[in-house]
Amino acid sequence: MVSFLLILLFIFSAVACHTIARRQGGKGIFWGVMGAVFGPLAIPFALLFSRRSGTPTRSQRS
Repeated sequence: MVSFLLILLFIFSAVACHTIARRQGGKGIFWGVMGAVFGPLAIPFALLFSRRSGTPTRSQRS
């Protein structure tokens, strides 16, 4: 039962990291893998991730 919950947690983390990165204009696949490997620890890094180019993200475009 515990292993099942851990697997679900890591899958959720992968999806969350992928979604966050795509919304910020980053590489969703890369962050999805990071979420799958590192689990919930990768989510704060995906949130802090910002695109380095001068193109504004969706949230910056009004």
